Amino acid sequence: MTAPQSIRDLDLESFVDRTFHPSPAAWEDQVLYFLLLDRFSDGRETGCRDNRGHVVTTGTTPLCRPGDEGNAVRTEPEAAAWREAGSRWCGGTLKGLTEKMGYLRRLGVTAVWVSPLFKQCSFIPTYHGYGIQDFLDVDPHFGTRDDLREMVKVAHDNGIYVILDIILNHAGNVFAYDRGYTPYDGGTVYPVQGFRRGDGTPSLPFGPVDLAVNPDAWPDGAVWPWELQAPEGFTRMGHIQDWDRYHEFLDGDFFDLKDIHLGDGEVDAFTPSPALLALCEVYKYWLAFADLDGYRIDTVKHMGSGATRFFASTIHEFAQRLGKENFYLIGEITGGREFAFETLETTGLNAALGVDEIPLKLEDLVKGRSDPSGYFDLFRNSLLVRKDSHVWFRNKVVTVIDDHDQVCRGAKKERFCAGDLKWRRLVLNALALNVTTIGIPCVYYGTEQAFDGEGGDDRYLRECMFGGPFGAFRTSGVHFFDEESPVYREFAKILALRKEKVVLRRGRQYLREISGDGINFGLPFAMGGEIRSVVPWSRIFDTEEMLLAINTDADQPRTAWVLVDHSLHADGSRFACIYSTDSTQLRRTMTVRRINDFVHAVEVMVPAAGFVIFEPC
Repeated sequence: MTAPQSIRDLDLESFVDRTFHPSPAAWEDQVLYFLLLDRFSDGRETGCRDNRGHVVTTGTTPLCRPGDEGNAVRTEPEAAAWREAGSRWCGGTLKGLTEKMGYLRRLGVTAVWVSPLFKQCSFIPTYHGYGIQDFLDVDPHFGTRDDLREMVKVAHDNGIYVILDIILNHAGNVFAYDRGYTPYDGGTVYPVQGFRRGDGTPSLPFGPVDLAVNPDAWPDGAVWPWELQAPEGFTRMGHIQDWDRYHEFLDGDFFDLKDIHLGDGEVDAFTPSPALLALCEVYKYWLAFADLDGYRIDTVKHMGSGATRFFASTIHEFAQRLGKENFYLIGEITGGREFAFETLETTGLNAALGVDEIPLKLEDLVKGRSDPSGYFDLFRNSLLVRKDSHVWFRNKVVTVIDDHDQVCRGAKKERFCAGDLKWRRLVLNALALNVTTIGIPCVYYGTEQAFDGEGGDDRYLRECMFGGPFGAFRTSGVHFFDEESPVYREFAKILALRKEKVVLRRGRQYLREISGDGINFGLPFAMGGEIRSVVPWSRIFDTEEMLLAINTDADQPRTAWVLVDHSLHADGSRFACIYSTDSTQLRRTMTVRRINDFVHAVEVMVPAAGFVIFEPC
C-alpha cells in the first residue's frame, strides 16, 4: 500500500460508519506496558511461548541461560562493538510485537504503549522513532502500515489496548541551516540552506516540493505530508539552550529535531497554524486506520497549552464520532507537578506521564533510602493542585519506575536493578508498589525480567529483549521472553489480583503507621539515611479495606503492628493473606486487636525483600 503524500489524500469520512474497538470504562483499571519497538522483538526467538501458549520451536534465537550474561563483552573489541550497536537500529518489528501479545497478556498487561513508528530520516539511525520525516507512513525498519493494523487487531483479540507514542512539536532533522552553529537567540529566524535529500544532503529547495523537478525528494527527502513543507511551518530559531525560558522552550529546536510552528496566541485566543491543522488530520487518520485506543503525546511543554488544547479537542471529538468515548491522551509534561496538573486542566489531556518526582521517590522508598511518606505524599497532598481528595490522581497520572530517557535522573541514567545484585531481589517490590498504589501503572519493557540498564546514558536503558547485537545484560544472540523467571511469574500473580480486586485499582490510599510493641505507633521513617522496615499501606473502596506491605530489608524478614481502619474492623475480626512472596504464608490469618476506641491494629510479617496483600475474611 503506497503511503499518501498529502492530507488531501486522506478520506476520513469513510471511517465514520465502521465499527471500532470501544474504549475502556476506566483507564485506572488498566496496566500499561511501554516498549521501544526497535528493541522489543524481531520474531526470531525460540523456546518462548506464542500467543496461544505453545512453545515456539521454529526460531533461531535461544532463551538466555545462566552463564550467558556478559557474552558480548568478553574482550574490549567485543565490548566496543556491543556499545556501538546500541546507537543503531537493532531490528525489532511490528510483526515481532504482534507475536508477543500472549507474553504480555499472560503477564497481566492490558494496554501496550508503543514508541513512535512513523518513517524516520533515512540518513541517521533514529531507531527510537522521535525524528519523523514522513508522518503518513510507517518506517520500513518496523514494517508496513498493514503490519500496524494487524498488530492492533491481535492486541485487541488478546484483551490489550494500544496507545501510540506521537510527536507534534517537531519533525526530524529534515532541513539544514546555512551555518553550523544556531543557538536560540531571542527569536532570531535563521536562514535555511534547504530540505535534505535521502542521503542527508540539504540541496532540495526549502518550500513545497515539485516532484516533477525533484523526483528523488519522494519518499526519503524533505518532510511529508506535503502541507508541512511550507517554510512558515517551522520556527527556524535554532536549538534550545535554556530549557525553562519562556518562548525559547516553545520555539527552539529539540537539538537537531526541527521545531514545527503550531500556532499563535495564548491559550484562550490561540490560532492554529496550517501545520497543526495538517497534523490533526494525520493523527485522526492513524486513529481510525489502525483502530488505536490512545496517544501518548511527546514534549507537551514545548508545544504550548493553546496547541495542546486544540489538538486534544480535535482528537477527542473525532474519536467520539467513531464510538471511542474514552480515547486517552497522555501527555509527557515536564516542569513540576503544579505545571503538569495545570496543563491537564487547561488543555483537556487525560493524564500526565511520570510527573517528575514519582519514579525517583518510588525507587528510593523500595530501596530503603528515604521516608515512605516522600512517595505517598505525592498523592496525598491534593491541596497542591486544589483538589478535595487524593483520589483525583487515580486516572490523572501514569506512574513508572524505569523508562527510556529518565529525564528526572539528569546525567546518571540506569534502571532500578543497576549496581547491587540485591536490587534484582527488590525489583518485584517496586513493580508491586507501582501497580497497587494510586495512578495508572506502566511497566517499562524488560523490568519484569530485571534488566539493569547499566552504562550511564540513554542507550543502555534501551537493551534488546530479543537478543540481536545489543542484548540486555551485555549479551548478544539470546532473548529474554522468560515466563518462568521469578519476577515475571510473581508479578503476573499480583496483576491477576489487581484485576480481580476493584479496591486495588480504584480505592483511596493511606500510608499506615507501624509499631514494634503494639502500643506506640508512628509512620515508618529512615534513620541515618536508610530504612529497613515493613512499609504498609491500605486501599479502601467503599467499606472494603485491603492491607499491603513491602519489606525494604533485602536480607531479613520483618514484623510490625500495623494500624487498620477502626470503623471497618471490629476487635477480633480477621485478615487473610491472599498474596505473599513466601507462598507458605498464603491464607495465613491475623487478628485485629483493639488498642483503644480509635486504634485497631494487626501484626504483619513480611519476608525479606517481600510483598504481602491481606484482605478481611
